[in-house]
Amino acid sequence: MISASSMDESEPYSSEDEDVSLTGSDFEFQLTTSKRKLNSTQGAASPKRVRHPSVSGSSQSQTPEESRGLGPHGAQTEGRATACHLYEAVRSGRSALLTVIDDWLEEYRRDREAGILELINFVVQCSGCKGVVTREMFSRLQNADIISHLTTEFNEDSVSYPLVSGGSQWRHFREGVCEFVSLLVRGCRNSLLYDDFLFSSFIALLTGLADSQVRAFRHTSTLITMRLMSSIVSVAAEVTAQALMTRRRCELEKNKPAEHRAIDRIEELEGSYRELLEHQEDLRSLMNGIFKGVFIHRYRDRVPEIRAVCMEEMGVWLRENPASFLNDEHLKYVGWMLHDKKLYVEKDFISRLELFTSRFKERILCMILDKDSDVAVETVKLLLLIKQQTDEGLSEEECAAVYPLVFATHRGLACAAGRFLYHTLCSVLDGRSDKRSVSVLRLLAHFFIESEYHEHAAYLVDSLWDVAGVELKDWELMTSLLLQESGVEDELESALIDIMMCAVRQASEATPPSSRVQRKNLTAREKRLQAQERRRITNHFIPQLPQLLAKFSADVGKVSCLLRAPLYFQLEVYGTSGRLEKCLDLLLSQVCDIMLKHREESVLEACVRVLCALCSDCYSFCGRAERAVSQLLDSTVEKFSSNLAEILQGSADEDDLYGAASSLNILAVFSSARDLTGRNLFEFCFQLLKMGIETREIHEKLMVPALKCSVFHLFWKGTKITQHSPARDKAELKRVMKALHSFCVVCQSCLSVAQSRIRNQAFVCLCDVLLVFGKLCEGDGSPLQRFSPDDSLKAEMASFIIDYVFSEPDEDLPGEEECEEMKMAALLQRRNQLAGYCKLIIHGVLELRAATDVLRYYNKFYRDFGDIIKETLSKSKMISSVESARTVCLCLQQLFSGLEQDRCDEELTEIRLLAKKLAMNFSINLRLIRKPLLALHQDGICFASQGLDEGDLMNLSFLEILSEFSFKLLQPERKQLSLSLRRVFASVINSEFVRIYERSLTSGSKETPAAAAETPSRKRRRTHSLTSSLETPAVTSHTRRVDMDDDFTDGSVLRKSVIHSRPQSSPFSQSIQSHLSTLSLGHEDASEDEEEPEIEDYDDEDSELGITLPSTHGSASFLEDLFE
Repeated sequence: MISASSMDESEPYSSEDEDVSLTGSDFEFQLTTSKRKLNSTQGAASPKRVRHPSVSGSSQSQTPEESRGLGPHGAQTEGRATACHLYEAVRSGRSALLTVIDDWLEEYRRDREAGILELINFVVQCSGCKGVVTREMFSRLQNADIISHLTTEFNEDSVSYPLVSGGSQWRHFREGVCEFVSLLVRGCRNSLLYDDFLFSSFIALLTGLADSQVRAFRHTSTLITMRLMSSIVSVAAEVTAQALMTRRRCELEKNKPAEHRAIDRIEELEGSYRELLEHQEDLRSLMNGIFKGVFIHRYRDRVPEIRAVCMEEMGVWLRENPASFLNDEHLKYVGWMLHDKKLYVEKDFISRLELFTSRFKERILCMILDKDSDVAVETVKLLLLIKQQTDEGLSEEECAAVYPLVFATHRGLACAAGRFLYHTLCSVLDGRSDKRSVSVLRLLAHFFIESEYHEHAAYLVDSLWDVAGVELKDWELMTSLLLQESGVEDELESALIDIMMCAVRQASEATPPSSRVQRKNLTAREKRLQAQERRRITNHFIPQLPQLLAKFSADVGKVSCLLRAPLYFQLEVYGTSGRLEKCLDLLLSQVCDIMLKHREESVLEACVRVLCALCSDCYSFCGRAERAVSQLLDSTVEKFSSNLAEILQGSADEDDLYGAASSLNILAVFSSARDLTGRNLFEFCFQLLKMGIETREIHEKLMVPALKCSVFHLFWKGTKITQHSPARDKAELKRVMKALHSFCVVCQSCLSVAQSRIRNQAFVCLCDVLLVFGKLCEGDGSPLQRFSPDDSLKAEMASFIIDYVFSEPDEDLPGEEECEEMKMAALLQRRNQLAGYCKLIIHGVLELRAATDVLRYYNKFYRDFGDIIKETLSKSKMISSVESARTVCLCLQQLFSGLEQDRCDEELTEIRLLAKKLAMNFSINLRLIRKPLLALHQDGICFASQGLDEGDLMNLSFLEILSEFSFKLLQPERKQLSLSLRRVFASVINSEFVRIYERSLTSGSKETPAAAAETPSRKRRRTHSLTSSLETPAVTSHTRRVDMDDDFTDGSVLRKSVIHSRPQSSPFSQSIQSHLSTLSLGHEDASEDEEEPEIEDYDDEDSELGITLPSTHGSASFLEDLFE
């Protein structure tokens, strides 16, 4: 059921919103009741403090030590003892409650005041209160005064009370209380329920307690009152049925002939009917009093448990007595809270719910996007019931609002939406079982085509897996549809292939997509079913896959999708029979032919994954696969060599260039997965690159794969060096360093070429090789890290970052949708490049001060690169907090020095905003940042004082920028900097900028460092932005550093094995938390404008965005990979 907690918890529990008459805390009933004040039979006595017997098991206040009463000693003790009897019977659960209630009814008939006092004190004890209501209090005080006295006796040291207490002894306490109330009403239904004292007085006090400020009173009394109402509703339904039967019998008696009519019988029936009508009126008055006195105030209480109690019991009333409650007057509360969906299950209720459905349908549809995913799940289930049980419950537009939820990352919500979608699709079918599966698959493919999320078929399949698993696992039907000659529409074929491959993955791995919550470990039965399904997939697709590849070999999207299938096979099956070995030969032949036909990187990578999987040593047929791969590589290298000779001689035509580019693309993809150093591709590629740079006749389709082949050659060489003996390493490493130097020179030259693809690929290659082979600025790295980049290379890479990463995108791109896609792709590439450059800084290849070229754009490009820059700054602090702070100051100095002599206020304001944002990244623990901040201020003062001896005051205004870092200084540092300020700037002490800086050092200072350091943090308001929902790059290199689950791992494994960061001043406190889908970087300008000496939480956090759609690039982000 949809939880009532979906209501905004900020809603107050005030009872002033309805037009209900309340006197104090007592509800004035419509019944004609006698006054409750009675003459006491006992004389007055002075108040005494009485020690009561202990009740074991109470968590806080069920066993009061002392209670102050206004009545006599004996009455108070007796009231507590009898109340303890009822309370213990309910709490222990060992007593027969029916017998306990019978005993209480007998006592009540002997002395009704003692009986009602026992019942009231039972409620007080259930609330966990120490107080007790005495006979004198009950006789003389109003309910509001009694509740006020009980409140003073309440133990507020703990927030726990019986209804919310944990442990086995309290597990069934709530059920015991509810059963007690139900049995009490059942026991009184023939007499006491209609008197003018018992329930009127009891409900009046409960109504006052339900309006109390004490949560324990409010929760306990609301639960008891609502269950009391449910029991009364049940009795009222019985009385109504009896009244109808009595009237019917009376009418039948009257309709008899005069000679058979019994006058006495008619008078008796009429008297019974009048009595039942009076009972109905009395019960209606009680129900009206509870409803208006308690329900309409507590159904929107700020405590979710209280709201849930009210709406749960409302559902009981609607089902028990629909004649009285299944109307618009009461249904509006269900609509506002949307808790009970069981109404739509009852066929008899449907006709009465039409107005309710039309009234609250819009609100229900809004709740499918509720921030509480459980609420959204139940809302979708409710909508499905409405659609199934009503003729025109939901329109097509309203259903369309639910469909996109099948792509949600929350699996429960997606599965509920999948069930909704499946039933909607099935509702349009004709019911013929032979064509049902075909129709479902066609409709599902059409839905996938019409949706906007064509890259998320895996999420659609997972959403429908529980309800449409039969259709999705019908491999025979899907392959027959794809292979039939009559033909399926091209777009429908693509969608069906995508859905089929995602279903194959789901059945083979038995896990949802990566960004959805993973289930627990599979049970033995689930593992057995998974193995059976994988075996069925293997047996079916082994003969069918070559046919599918042959049919769709010319289509890039279809063939790259189909090539994923062998990765989910039980590949060892290929070696079990000669027939299957022929299928293996067909598959190898098809894959090799596809590689020769295509130049698209996605197709080539899919082919290489399949070939590498088949070449694994664990299979008996690996030799057969190795021969096919070797033949393919031999022919490709031979073709490339012949074409390269023509190119180097300058006699190549277009066919030679195309052939060389095709061959080089194949070799580049193979190089990322297999060691091809024995074929000496580096020499060929280097000659090609060198000629392109020297002659300036650069062919982009040749240069990019040549760069990839070269860089992977170096990585494989490095891998071999780490595996050989040290003596052999030395000579081989020298040759590798020489080749590396030549390669870096070529890449540096490529950074300035006009073609963007060559330029970008060269930069990524430089970042990768320097990360593996670059010499650390401090400390010793791995044996491979011996290459020192020269200053010209560092400057060229910094210029590339400034010119091509921190640059505004072109606005004049054709086509609005194409323009947005191109902008997004370009931005992702720039983020990739920036992440690679930041890695070099963090891992010590570049000095920390190289980060100034990145930090200066922190504010300007915060939406696009804020998370990367912030993480880089954070990791730099772990390397050296003092050097990191000085780097921040140096960045601001460089920006300040770059201003013109006639500096305008806008330029200074931008630098100040950057300084403010950088200051927020310093820790709120002021004791940890004392030295870094002091070093930053000292460097800033030194820079501002430059030229003072010659009378040059150009740098003096830098003090205004430096003042942005003063609010986190402690008192000793403030005093030290103040003295230094007066000494250095003695000649210009009255300058405006000096006074601004001095004021920042003195305003809001603290007397004790400890107090400043322990200032509690305050959560800053987060802003949710959809403008920067960008996919975090999974890897830095475009040379395909592929994940661990395939054969592209070797290159990236090498990097992880040889990278050693510089010595750090403190260990990483935790692993980097990377988003699974998108990053939204919010900028809180409003709160940043405040400058407070009281240290708040100025940590500039990214805003959290509720993700609806999953990422297509996996869960790994550069933030995990960057600082692993």
